[in-house]
Amino acid sequence: MIDILLTRVAAATSIVALVLGFTDVFSSIELGSGGRSVLKITLAISFSIALLSLFYGNVVYQLTRIGQLKRHSGDSEDNSDRRSFEEIVCSPTVSILVPSYKEQVPVVMQTVISAALSEYPNRRITLLLDDPPQCAGADLLALSATRDLINELDETFAAAADRFRAAERDYLERTSSGSVAISRERQLIGALFDDAATVVECLGRRYAEFSQPAFAHADELFAREVIERLIREHRGTAAVLRNGKSIDAARLQLEYRRLAQLFAVPIGIFERKRFANLSHAPNKAMNLNSYIGLIGRTFRISKSANGALLLLETPASEAEFKVPNADYIITIDADSIILPDYVRKLVSIMEADRRIAIAQTPYSAYPGPPTVLERVAGATTDIQYLIHQGFTAYNATFWVGANAVLRREALDEIKTMTEERGHPIPIFIQDKTLIEDTGSTIDLAARGWLLHNHPERLAFSATPSDFGALVIQRRRWANGGLIIFPRLLELWRQSPNAGLLETIIRSHYLLSPALANIGLLLLLIIPFGSEFSSIWFPVAAAPYYLLYGQDLKRTGYKWRDLLRVYALTLLLVPVNLAGVYRSLEQMVTGRKSPFARTPKIEGRTAAPASHLLALCALTATAIFSAGMNLWSGNLLFFAFCGVNAGFFLYGFISLIGWREAAVDITAGLTLRISTRLASATT
Repeated sequence: MIDILLTRVAAATSIVALVLGFTDVFSSIELGSGGRSVLKITLAISFSIALLSLFYGNVVYQLTRIGQLKRHSGDSEDNSDRRSFEEIVCSPTVSILVPSYKEQVPVVMQTVISAALSEYPNRRITLLLDDPPQCAGADLLALSATRDLINELDETFAAAADRFRAAERDYLERTSSGSVAISRERQLIGALFDDAATVVECLGRRYAEFSQPAFAHADELFAREVIERLIREHRGTAAVLRNGKSIDAARLQLEYRRLAQLFAVPIGIFERKRFANLSHAPNKAMNLNSYIGLIGRTFRISKSANGALLLLETPASEAEFKVPNADYIITIDADSIILPDYVRKLVSIMEADRRIAIAQTPYSAYPGPPTVLERVAGATTDIQYLIHQGFTAYNATFWVGANAVLRREALDEIKTMTEERGHPIPIFIQDKTLIEDTGSTIDLAARGWLLHNHPERLAFSATPSDFGALVIQRRRWANGGLIIFPRLLELWRQSPNAGLLETIIRSHYLLSPALANIGLLLLLIIPFGSEFSSIWFPVAAAPYYLLYGQDLKRTGYKWRDLLRVYALTLLLVPVNLAGVYRSLEQMVTGRKSPFARTPKIEGRTAAPASHLLALCALTATAIFSAGMNLWSGNLLFFAFCGVNAGFFLYGFISLIGWREAAVDITAGLTLRISTRLASATT
């Protein structure tokens, strides 16, 4: 309650200080006459837009912080999902989908094993392999290795499941014949749980053979929170069953049933690009849509006149390819892992509330990254985790696509149809923008569905380890909010359930890449005079940074990481504005931006020369503005521009690297010049 009170005081302080600051500014402005008056009015409007754009984020952050603290202040929300194994034996069916495109084998293996080891019956896993099936060289070797891996994992889990199912059948036969001796059965089932621990241990050793140094921090968490945790739990269960004097026949039957379900998870591959009548659009949304559209149906494989493979729906008795039905669909990115109780807890929440279309635990960053940039980018991810928890307090949850449980009924309700290469294509998850999860959120909310963020950290995902990869990821994230925003306004206008606070918070999520970065840019490049200075503006900003630093501490970081996060925020200004520009371009031309996947490689990804040159220009502008403000005696703006110039320089040195930036700029300019020369000669 103290944290909530402090946040409310901080929010009130920010609002009062902002009002006092604007009062100071507007009372000191002398309009004059003619062109000078127009200039002053233009400066006043620009200044107000810049400050209010940044302050909007300040207020929303504090609102979501209050919501998150309220949700976590009690344990009531955690109780609904703690169902025992007895209650989940007859659970709904779950299809776990892992979309993958040219992922390294260790990345895929870690994700699939973490999903397969979830303790939940009636589940199956499908790797949606999106690599081009007609490839050669290194690509073909990687594709074959991934296929072999999935076959190996399927066989490993099937063999273990068969053994434990046979043990359950033997026990049931002994029960029916009346030859059950409880003391002997306790020893037998204890040994079987030890065997289950050994299976998990072997999976961990097998993964270690693929492990690479670049993923060491992810491997450490996977080993500790999945492999070692399950080994401990299974061996602990074995000890309890052996030594528990109160173990009776009913408990034994339950534990045999549990054993039979532990590894009973079919693991397969689906490659949509093998079939000409499925979508080949190069994005994750259409990869998922292609498979979701097949769920619960049966097909035969046919060939067209030109030899292309087709999937044609046919009665089950004639089918060559069957896709089992599913009540829930879980999507997990191929660079993510889920903890063993993820499926059980989230499905239980959705079963308890039939209005929930999507339940998720927004992913956390892998702890202990090897680079400063990855640590800082991970810090922003972990702060976003807290913010998303606050979203749920205001019914403003957004689907975050790295992992989620989707209700099949809800997806069917937002289904639309399109056409691709003359074939009808179902669309459940819209691919109109590069942030398909955000767009689908509005589709679901418009039909009255709820989305829910569970407060436990049950999923982890990779963070880009270099600036080049981070540029690709964050530019994609910044592209689409402006396109979706009119649909949010339409939802607010038409839906009586969409409250004002919900709309304000959702609007900021969509508009922040434009508002925050344009606001910061205006303050850096426009020479506002001394009459726009007021000490109240830093006072209004201070609570935001103090609370942000406190939240970094809560999530395992240090206060100094607050300075690094701010430096990264400045480095991403051109990146976010590039994403905003792509959104505006799509709104004008109607052409969708190409989907760019975040690289996950051992080597470094080159950053675009244009972004690095833009950062150089911003740094020079900040230095020049600091000098001009010092010359004119405007000390407040001198401090603002000087501090930002220092953070730009720090970011170049520590988060990008001068040498890496120089190499990328040189390579980018050389490539552009050679391309233009080649086009001129042709």
